[in-house]
Amino acid sequence: MPDPKLQLKTLVDLFYHVAAKPKNDLLNYKSGGHWKAMATSELVEKVRLAAMGLFALGVEPGNHVGLLSENRVEWTIADLAVVNCGAADVPIYPTQAPKQVAYILNDAGVEVLFISNQAQYDRVRDALHNCPKLRVIISFDQVNAPSGKVMSFEELMNWGIAANDTDPRAFEALQATVTAETLATLIYTSGTTGDPKGVMLTHGNLVANVLSTSQVTIVQEDDPGLSFLPFSHIFERAVIYFYLYARGRIFYAQSIETVAKDLLEVKPYYMTSVPRLFEKIYSRAMDKAEEKGSTTAKIARWAVEVAKKWAEVVNGGGKPGIALSVKHKIADALFLSKWRAAMGGRIRYFVSGGAALAPDLAKVFYAAGMPILQGYGLTESSPGISTNSTTENRLGSVGRPMPGVTVKIAKDGEILCAGANVMRGYYGRPEETEAALETDSEGRVWLHTGDVGYLDAEGYLFITDRKKDLLKTSGGKYIAPQPIENAIKQSRFVNQVVVIGDGRKFPSALIVPQMDVLQAYAEQRGITVKDAAELIKDPQIIRLMESEVEKHCGELSKYERIKAVLLLEHEMTVESGELTPTLKIKRRVVVDKHKKAIDRLYDKKQAAHAEVQ
Repeated sequence: MPDPKLQLKTLVDLFYHVAAKPKNDLLNYKSGGHWKAMATSELVEKVRLAAMGLFALGVEPGNHVGLLSENRVEWTIADLAVVNCGAADVPIYPTQAPKQVAYILNDAGVEVLFISNQAQYDRVRDALHNCPKLRVIISFDQVNAPSGKVMSFEELMNWGIAANDTDPRAFEALQATVTAETLATLIYTSGTTGDPKGVMLTHGNLVANVLSTSQVTIVQEDDPGLSFLPFSHIFERAVIYFYLYARGRIFYAQSIETVAKDLLEVKPYYMTSVPRLFEKIYSRAMDKAEEKGSTTAKIARWAVEVAKKWAEVVNGGGKPGIALSVKHKIADALFLSKWRAAMGGRIRYFVSGGAALAPDLAKVFYAAGMPILQGYGLTESSPGISTNSTTENRLGSVGRPMPGVTVKIAKDGEILCAGANVMRGYYGRPEETEAALETDSEGRVWLHTGDVGYLDAEGYLFITDRKKDLLKTSGGKYIAPQPIENAIKQSRFVNQVVVIGDGRKFPSALIVPQMDVLQAYAEQRGITVKDAAELIKDPQIIRLMESEVEKHCGELSKYERIKAVLLLEHEMTVESGELTPTLKIKRRVVVDKHKKAIDRLYDKKQAAHAEVQ
């Protein structure tokens, strides 16, 4: 076994780093309604046997192995097995459309695919018939399939035992082929436009992110962390590598639906998420207060306002006066502490990434003693570019550049970054690689992020919007939709919002209301409707939503203000094609889907404006 003190350069080194200090509960997962633990020794043995099983199936260094599964312990075992035998894995979202699954498998040239269970197999079975190179499917759970291609994970492990018995040194020989430049994974981007692109990340890229994160993020040995974001995305996968490096205890949430229950049972110190979940956590806390009556609701709203003011002062480096300090203590006793208890009661910090976090939301969590450390990164940067830390957490920013990462702002406002974390390029797409990566006169490679932002005087990075998302009105004004959307989402009546207006005279908002809250409001005011479709067309409801938008967008410039609102009945989802697997809005898809209604909205609003004139 290599020296465990060897400086980490590859994920193989990380594997031995983990093995060097065994523990009985490294990985923890729910099975049969109870939490079970996997010891380090068991993980190491299973990784070895799975790697040898792949070797027996003909997987060689440089090959690509697919991974189509929900989060589970076997996902981690398969991932580590693939990278330890010199191959690269190709993770696919378990919600990815079957047609796109086939596209990714064919584009990556995948011959062996891990799949989770019968339901997943049935979902993509027809699409897999269009993957001529795919020769073996390995199922984590038993799958009944007519195809001779399918084998169980248990069978793979048996193949691994036989191969290991035949050549006990083969595993180490495979590991020896791995260098920092070896391709570790091929991750296909969400594809908000066109077909997804395969991002090539090396062992060196991923390890650079682990080491960089370890310098700014505190996780002590044995600390519990709850994981629920999909491993098929680079964010949570990098988090798992970091937990392994820190030798923390990893708890696998069963699903996003069970996170609230898992938080109470695990009582973690840390959890990573995307802003969408934090929005739902906050909305649910406020909804519960509303359900308990007007007095409790008023207390909750008062506590939230106090929390925001207290956070602004404290996070800004000031000291709250006696009055504000007393109010904050009362707010904590009456509301914030109960909310904290519902999160397990031991949260030291959350980490948020993947999209912009509304500043007011960050303030409330901060004042509640559950700070959200907002970071920023891309699949193409492995992913970390910048992050806040427990000691330096500037609310509203995405933190300072991570150690080893350099950030600069281009003349057009685009954020560029350079460092050992930057991808090799896009698989089989030299022209798009050349457009994304720019080499300067000193040989340094700069990644064009596609995001627009700025660095303040103290080096904190602020994201203003996606370069491609900027709206240009017919009057030539550029509008960044994300800050407006974040402002509108502060309303308890709003679930999702998309700001539109490209090529139009003024911006408008497509809003999916928080239906249960809206229905309760309607009942209180005697508004009688038969269903949600009728509710969102009621004039009183439309006026309410317009007033909510106006209330939360009061500080915007005149040309940025929302002048029309269109209420949508159904929530935007990954399945409907309106969200990416990482829950980002596909703005063009949403606009195209609702084009007729949008055209009517603008015609009606412009006609009314003309009458007033």
